[in-house]
Amino acid sequence: MTRPKIVLAFSGGLDTSFCVPYLMEQGYDVVTCFVDTGGVSAEERAYIEDRAKKLGAIEHVTEDGGQSVWDNVVIPMVRGGRLYGGVYPLLVSDRYVIVERACALADKHGTKFVAHGCTGMGNDQVRFDQTVHSLGDYVVKAPIREIQKEHTAVRAYEAQYLEARGFDVRAKTGRYSINQNLLGMTASGREIDEWQAPDDETYAITAHPDTWPRAAMRVQVTFKAGVAIAVDGKPMGGPAILALLNERFGAYGVGRSMYTGDTTIGLKGRIVFECPGLTALFVAHRALEESVLSASQNAFKGAIADKWVELVYKGFFYEPLKHDLEAFLDENQTAVNGTVTLETWGGQCLPVIVDSPHILKKKGAVYAQSADWGAAEAEGFILLYGMSSTLSARVNPKTGRTATKV
Repeated sequence: MTRPKIVLAFSGGLDTSFCVPYLMEQGYDVVTCFVDTGGVSAEERAYIEDRAKKLGAIEHVTEDGGQSVWDNVVIPMVRGGRLYGGVYPLLVSDRYVIVERACALADKHGTKFVAHGCTGMGNDQVRFDQTVHSLGDYVVKAPIREIQKEHTAVRAYEAQYLEARGFDVRAKTGRYSINQNLLGMTASGREIDEWQAPDDETYAITAHPDTWPRAAMRVQVTFKAGVAIAVDGKPMGGPAILALLNERFGAYGVGRSMYTGDTTIGLKGRIVFECPGLTALFVAHRALEESVLSASQNAFKGAIADKWVELVYKGFFYEPLKHDLEAFLDENQTAVNGTVTLETWGGQCLPVIVDSPHILKKKGAVYAQSADWGAAEAEGFILLYGMSSTLSARVNPKTGRTATKV
């Protein structure tokens, strides 16, 4: 009797490694799909493929997803300029690209079964499942969720399960859940989950303060319509830009942080994360945008960006409203063109120079220095601008003072 095929989104870590023999024992032929969304060396890619085959996958497919992450996540997120909860830059949003590729591979193999290694405690399960449902009539299998009903120490059980079948477990994957891609790196587990100080080994792409260069560094980032297109005057593709900025700003400790948030299912989630390149892009883009957009544009855009971030964080990547919000950002960013010079030292990143033909400067007037209008005009503006507040303060005072006759 023919065994059904199932496509497993595979990373080579503890959870997805467990999924391969588990699904085989459930009666499936497992096809593993690793989508390289950045931050993975050639040696690691080779290890992941070898790992999948040794675990029993009948086929392993490796795909490049870095450009898709740049186009579908980085561009709208940087254009929007907002972080989830004001802190977190959606570093695991490559999940949507991974799911799309896994479903496409399932179509190629003529199967409706798609699997992932998400736990039942976090947000990734929502992102995976909701995206699969949005993309088609697939059947989702989630082995880690299934075993949680019987085993409380899930990661320890997974390691024991693999070792009992003759498969080794990487020491680091046994301690932490590590995710690294084009956007940056996140780590959770062990002392991080217990609200204790993270071990130094949790940091992968930002240097320890002891090794920061003593001299400051300057880097120029050029934007066209709100999209980074060059570094230090050299045009390059988006993934290459992020990789370069990760390397250069990571050496100065830029982008290292921690985040504790409310997961979609209600639990508190705590992670360590690093995103030096993304941080540099956010800082440069904001400095340029603040200089070229009108006051109303800058004030209103935040509401659009906050909603986009919320939808992506919570799993609604294919929600039509997200597409609508991106259409607004496309139009909003047409004048966000120019070059920003960033300076970094000691973990900081500052936009020290902004150069653009679209900066909203007025000839003959400089803030706090000179103006091409007179004192009478300024006094009249202030009188009229504050009229409503002045009347209210006099007619309906809130300080216990007697109302002033107007």
